[in-house]
Amino acid sequence: MMKNFSSSPLHSNNQTPNHVRERNNRKYSLLSAIPLRFSLRGYGFCMATLFLFCFGSLFYQLNGGPPKILLDIRQYLGESTYLDDHGPPAPRVLPFPSQVVYNRVGKCGSRTVVILLRLLAEKHQFNLVSSDIHNKTRLTKHEQVDLMKNISNIPQPFLYTRHVHFLNFTRFRIEQPVYVNIIRDPINRFLSNYFFRRFGDWRGEQNHLIRTPGMKDDERYLDINVCILENYPECSNPRVFYIIPYFCGQHPQCREPGVWALERAKQNVLENYLLVGILEELEDVLLLLERLLPHYFTGVLNIYKSPDYKKMGNMTGTVRKHTPTLEALQVLYHRMRYEYEFYNFIRDQFHLMKKKIGLKSVSQAPAHSPAFLRELVLRTPEPLDEDEELDADLEDANSWLVHP
Repeated sequence: MMKNFSSSPLHSNNQTPNHVRERNNRKYSLLSAIPLRFSLRGYGFCMATLFLFCFGSLFYQLNGGPPKILLDIRQYLGESTYLDDHGPPAPRVLPFPSQVVYNRVGKCGSRTVVILLRLLAEKHQFNLVSSDIHNKTRLTKHEQVDLMKNISNIPQPFLYTRHVHFLNFTRFRIEQPVYVNIIRDPINRFLSNYFFRRFGDWRGEQNHLIRTPGMKDDERYLDINVCILENYPECSNPRVFYIIPYFCGQHPQCREPGVWALERAKQNVLENYLLVGILEELEDVLLLLERLLPHYFTGVLNIYKSPDYKKMGNMTGTVRKHTPTLEALQVLYHRMRYEYEFYNFIRDQFHLMKKKIGLKSVSQAPAHSPAFLRELVLRTPEPLDEDEELDADLEDANSWLVHP
């Protein structure tokens, strides 16, 4: 009879130890060839390293690049090839527009706005550069290029402000910033400038002597009616042709009163200015600036209406200002007819902008009605019954203005 030895218990007991011993001997010979010895501490270290690597890789991918500390370490240890492999890191996202120029027109509330800008720059962390140059609005070609390059190199976002005529950046292949500005009734501006040069403002009784130290007393106390009616240079063209050149630009013809300068100024406003407001509606101007440039002007109305600001703003009002006679006003208006055409154009554009944005407010009538001034020449030479009332109205139109 044949027996099945593989299933026999005796055979199993006799063969198993030999086989086990043989297998163990082979494993031991293989392990003995490996010089490494693993321990619990080494295993933990390897797992911790692997965890940190995985976590760092995840952090790297989620943030679009390595942590700052790794970049600092690379910089410390030596040059990294990261920029060569991946290019420069993405630039900081800037608000639009991030380059704003306010080529402020003299005696059109500019000092008031600059005070507001200083407070806003501290609040919103934009770079405000306010030039102290007040008497150089026309520049040579070389001076234009230097100024535009200096403006373009200001860290963004920035707002640059100076008394200077419009600069055409694109003409010199430099990126054009966004322009903003404010103008006012031309006769009011002229009167404010005339008396400010002679008597200053409420900031100090002697500041006018610092601004015009060479002015003789006969010129300082010259009656404004005499200046206008006797055609003194200060009260006639081209000196009273003042607002339009700020928008026309640096071309020599921009300083000559006429249609060419007027039309070029209008074209520049339409193509390069985000907003040109009128001082007679300053609160609406500030509101529109807050809507159009929130990263610069958010909260400007709260600052403007605050009691602390009112104290500072009241110090910029011109002193000893009074209204000329009706005859002098009529002569002055005729000399400023292009200025008034431009002012009316800006006022219409400003009201159109308010309508588009949905801003509803009560517009103030102009201080000096062009229709009234045009009709003066047709009046009889006899005394007008409404002279006293009209003078009071004109004075009221000026008295609201506590800013230059």
